[in-house]
Amino acid sequence: MASQRRSELEALIGDVVASYGAGRLIDSLSSAHLPNKRQVIDGLYHLKAVMYLGYYATGDLDESMLRYTVSSHVYPAHEMLVEQIRRAATYEGFRTAGVPRDPDWPETVALGLVRRIPELRAILSKDVLAAFQGDPAAKSIEEVIFSYPSIEAMTTHRIAHELHRQGVPMLPRIMAEHAHAISGIDIHPGAQIGESFFIDHGTGVVIGETCVIGNSVKLYQGVTLGALSLARGSQGQQSGRRHPTIEDNVTIYAGATILGGETVIGAGSVIGGNVWLVESVPPGSHITYEGHGHSRS
Repeated sequence: MASQRRSELEALIGDVVASYGAGRLIDSLSSAHLPNKRQVIDGLYHLKAVMYLGYYATGDLDESMLRYTVSSHVYPAHEMLVEQIRRAATYEGFRTAGVPRDPDWPETVALGLVRRIPELRAILSKDVLAAFQGDPAAKSIEEVIFSYPSIEAMTTHRIAHELHRQGVPMLPRIMAEHAHAISGIDIHPGAQIGESFFIDHGTGVVIGETCVIGNSVKLYQGVTLGALSLARGSQGQQSGRRHPTIEDNVTIYAGATILGGETVIGAGSVIGGNVWLVESVPPGSHITYEGHGHSRS
């Protein structure tokens, strides 16, 4: 019986191998030249450990161990990033995409990201505090860091956004979609997000590539900051801005949808649940959903 099953399995493997001769886009065998997804995620986890060192440690830490422990994450993260950035930058599909061909560029980008870690840690500290202060159910800062999907998503976003700003292909999206799968929060790495940002609950939130979000903004679950539907290459797409701007101290409640690159939500506004907006509102607005439209106050 075992030999029969092995024969059947060998025949099936032959069918799978034969399927690679169909010339489909997914048939590429040049994976050695592509970024390795597992390595990208491993590098991300080393960087996350540096951001919250005590929360990832397996034993007690003190000042004498701090440099050694930081180094134990920074070195592998740097090594993985350099290799994966190099792969992404030299892959055939990106050779005409404006990616620098300087062989030292991957090293420069990776070192630049490490150089930014102290500043990123300061920003993430404000995100964590915003989550703790913004959720009465939060029992402690530790609970927020360990368990809140907003912190998972924003930690990854702060890292991925740095790589996106440097024009690194593919890696930022791999990181962002990994965080999306874990947290239920979909943030494009291109989105510009200010300090003290918090997403309460988080499931189903979508933040598009050209969103600009100010400081002390709070979103609830199911919020979409998206684009109006445009054909690829259309004039609206070519303008560069497809997603809304959210100014400082705005709160957007569950299920609200705000679309369009010309849409600006003024500072201090409150957008109610299930509101649909494709036009700007002035600072201090209160927008609520009423049947087939919305009301302002």
